Amino acid sequence: MASTVRTSKLDGLSALVTGGSRGLGLLLSARLAQRGCRVTIAARDTDELHRGADWVEERTGVSVSTVVCDVRDGAAVESGVREAAGTMGGLDIVIANAGVIQVAPVTTLDAGAFDDAMATIFRGTVNTALCSLPNLQRSEAGGRLCLIGSVGGLLAAPHLLPYSCAKAAVGTLGEGLRAELSGDKVSVTTVHPGLMRTGSHLQAEFGGQPSKEFAWFSALSGTPVVSMDAERAAERIVKALERRRTRLVLTPAARAADLAHGVAPAAIARISGLAGHLLPQAPAPVGAATAPMEQGHNIDRSALTWAEKVRRWGSGLNDRAASRYNQQVPGPSTSA
Repeated sequence: MASTVRTSKLDGLSALVTGGSRGLGLLLSARLAQRGCRVTIAARDTDELHRGADWVEERTGVSVSTVVCDVRDGAAVESGVREAAGTMGGLDIVIANAGVIQVAPVTTLDAGAFDDAMATIFRGTVNTALCSLPNLQRSEAGGRLCLIGSVGGLLAAPHLLPYSCAKAAVGTLGEGLRAELSGDKVSVTTVHPGLMRTGSHLQAEFGGQPSKEFAWFSALSGTPVVSMDAERAAERIVKALERRRTRLVLTPAARAADLAHGVAPAAIARISGLAGHLLPQAPAPVGAATAPMEQGHNIDRSALTWAEKVRRWGSGLNDRAASRYNQQVPGPSTSA
């Protein structure tokens, strides 16, 4: 990533990025800093925030501010937005990026998994948007709000149902906000990325047969052509913000899936069903007690047998992305 600051319509503007300490949020923060923005990154973990801020400064030569904030907590978001706006003299750009990923057959999940996804992804986005709007409406440059959805919110993905439901709600929120603010000077950009090589497989949670779920998810999300380079994705998103685009769907596969679902939803549902049969099956009958979800960092990769070969073939780029984009957890668990 180049360290030079670019000439941009965003030069001199202030920006807040939630989930900005790692992965896509970290890359978006760096791209904004490169364009001359004064950036604040928000996340729950203080140490991770500090590492993220150092990462941005090392790669861009621009220092960023940090604010500890759990987007699930409306009061905490309001306080974080107030702190960021106070530090930077207002807010011109806000990117709602924070989220979680749960990978498991639906029969191994309970309602709590859906509650968790909705709380972090959807309610976190609602909290961020609503708390930020007054500042964005006061922006002399005209506020820019960006919501990070997913292709998983445009069509349901097998073994990612809580995530898909929450991202679908984010997409609807983005469309609704855009419609209601159409006469305002605040633009709303909703982004639906496909698979990206961000290293998120190490932060995701896996259930059912965790090691097998980890194998297919990490392989697919790291395979070239199917997945997208995260730095290129971040650049496309920031360009969409510059141009005040309404909607952006990233990766050719995601755009094709979105188009096909709109034209022939029943056929796509059948194809998704066939794909679901190829994924690891639930280890217990419906309604039986299942093991708790495991985070990708803690998966015993030595037990993956044939699936490990698939994972190593497909996820090498994603493993390297995890190291590059602050997804690794310090300590022995990262060396598994």
